[in-house]
Amino acid sequence: MASSTRRHGAARSAREGSRRRLPLRLLLPLLVLVALVAMLMLRGYVHSEILADHRVQPPAATDKVPQKILEGGPVIDVRGGRTESLSVPDHRLVLTFDDGPDPTWTPRVLDVLKKHDAHAVFFVTGTMASRYPDLVERMVDEGHEVGLHTFNHPDLSFQSEKRIDWELSQNQLAITGAAGVRTSLFRPPYSSFADAMDNKSWPVTEYIGGRGYLVVVNNTDSEDWKKPGVDEIIRRATPKGGKGAIVLMHDSGGDRHQTVQALDRFLPDLKKKGYEFDNLTEALDAPGAMSPVAGAELWKGRAWVFLVQASEKLTDGLVVGLAVIGTLVIGRFVLMLLLSGVHARRVRRRRFRWGPAVTEPVTVLVPAYNEAKCIENTVRSLVASDHPVEVIVIDDGSSDGTARIVEGLGLPGVRVIRQLNAGKPAALNRGLANARYDIVVMMDGDTVFEPSTVRELVQPFGDPRVGAVAGNAKVGNKDSLIGAWQHIEYVMGFNLDRRMYDVLGCMPTIPGAVGAFRRSALEPIGGMSDDTLAEDTDVTMALHRAGWRVVYAENARAWTEAPESVGQLWSQRYRWSYGTMQAIWKHRRAVIEKGPSGRFGRVGLPFVSLFMVLAPLLAPLIDVFLLYGLVFGPTEKTIVAWLGVLAIQAVCAAYAFRLDREKLTPLISLPLQQILYRQIMYVVLLQSWITALTGGRLRWQKLRRSGGVSAPPPGADGVPPQRRSGAMDGRPVG
Repeated sequence: MASSTRRHGAARSAREGSRRRLPLRLLLPLLVLVALVAMLMLRGYVHSEILADHRVQPPAATDKVPQKILEGGPVIDVRGGRTESLSVPDHRLVLTFDDGPDPTWTPRVLDVLKKHDAHAVFFVTGTMASRYPDLVERMVDEGHEVGLHTFNHPDLSFQSEKRIDWELSQNQLAITGAAGVRTSLFRPPYSSFADAMDNKSWPVTEYIGGRGYLVVVNNTDSEDWKKPGVDEIIRRATPKGGKGAIVLMHDSGGDRHQTVQALDRFLPDLKKKGYEFDNLTEALDAPGAMSPVAGAELWKGRAWVFLVQASEKLTDGLVVGLAVIGTLVIGRFVLMLLLSGVHARRVRRRRFRWGPAVTEPVTVLVPAYNEAKCIENTVRSLVASDHPVEVIVIDDGSSDGTARIVEGLGLPGVRVIRQLNAGKPAALNRGLANARYDIVVMMDGDTVFEPSTVRELVQPFGDPRVGAVAGNAKVGNKDSLIGAWQHIEYVMGFNLDRRMYDVLGCMPTIPGAVGAFRRSALEPIGGMSDDTLAEDTDVTMALHRAGWRVVYAENARAWTEAPESVGQLWSQRYRWSYGTMQAIWKHRRAVIEKGPSGRFGRVGLPFVSLFMVLAPLLAPLIDVFLLYGLVFGPTEKTIVAWLGVLAIQAVCAAYAFRLDREKLTPLISLPLQQILYRQIMYVVLLQSWITALTGGRLRWQKLRRSGGVSAPPPGADGVPPQRRSGAMDGRPVG
């Protein structure tokens, strides 16, 4: 009894542990998503898109400001309870530059200062210092002083003490990370002369002074931000009567070429008049304003700068990725629209023929593993075919009585072959070995054919160059939302793609649900291979390399049971995407080979890699930037761009539905399908990449079926397929 209790307890603990553990397939993409969002938030913060406050306080009364401050110099020292005002001695100028560093103009300003052996003070914002730390380091290395100008450049008179502390500490952190120093100099944003201090700004000055900072305004304003011309900038920056001054200029915030030109004339002209261009503390004969930082604070600053730089590079990479995916999406849609139209016009011509009509019997192979719910409908649909067939059901070790069900039907021309479970490729090869005819049709055990499907599927073999034919797989269980989404995908993606690839001569995949092969084409390449999880893609690529044509038969319709849950869809697409990667890698040498193999390698493989691997992996960027643009702006342009992409998709989808004679009603859910599908495909592809990079292998996975596809349903126009015009007239329509 005790051992039984222990067993039950252990089992319960194991179940609870398995519930607590997040699967790696979810955990890793979730971590990537969290990291991506964090980096984008960080970028938005350092670009003043988050927490930015652009309000500016209007002038207020000055009765609470000490008179000696209003009438004093541009340096205000209220540290340690003092209330002092300092001025720069005569014939000494302190050049100050606000709002930088700027990657374009700050280096030019530094070059001019270095050329004329002059020092200056740069009041940098934390946002710019974080983004361009090398320029802050250059300022310090070349002997200039650096001061704080807040992180996000808000008017501090609107801010709480907590926000002021945050602005100062973040600004200081950026300077520490960039140059390894701290500074005691501070200039408030939107500040002017000392006599402009008022009852709103004075309390802020007192508070900041109490935090140990020397507050620096100015008493000579070049007004270079107005771009008044070089001569006017020089005139406004020049103090009268040889007096000393703190001169306000800007090295960021717009086009500063006039500032650079004025500086190059201003420095030598005033030096000739006996002026010296010093740092602030040099001009005041005071201790230096900057001190080196070491230990944890230094590493904290460096970590901050590293993360900001990483977010900048990541965002730049995402922008490139967005451009790539935009090009791929638009390019693919344009190709699909043009080439699918070419294909439809070609095969729908009244006199079109592949060659002599194919009337000889064919073998239909049905690999089945635990298909008890579906197999009867599948076999009965084949027996109802209007083309002579032999049906071979290969039971791959089923445990649900699949083989007994088929045998119990007693249908003519239907054979059952049993084998131990060995996987789908082995089952198909077993069927090939027992097939009586050269043309072999392959289908899944959860699929039903229309009476005309086999006939339509085999007509292209009238062309002796054709080695395989892809049929038109359609979703039979499309009543649910996830079924409708897959219906859109099958009609819009798979079948438009196949028309495009047919015209280009590089069809990458014969669908497992409905495809046909020449046995004489399969045998030289070794039949169906189990080297990959996408045996249909693998064998199709091998046929191309062997010189066979692979074409698409639009009227060879098959109705398949699509996954009915996200979990089943995940498993299916995981196998498909991973198998496709395996097939691309297996046939990679085709890129450098000659003849048909080289043609497929240099045309087909790039298309498959771009449209089936890279594009789905990058597609979520469209939605990432949609959210980013909605939160941080520009909102209107973002919405218009996203709607533009959606409109292109809607046009392609509508065209695909018209080509397939489908009702347009399911397209109502297209926007939601596009958004959610992109995320699913992203995670599936990411998981496939992880599996590939770690050398993992997957088994042939079996999806749970409900048997919901019971018979070939009516066409989109409500007419049964066998009665639709052209479906039973014996004409081989593509």
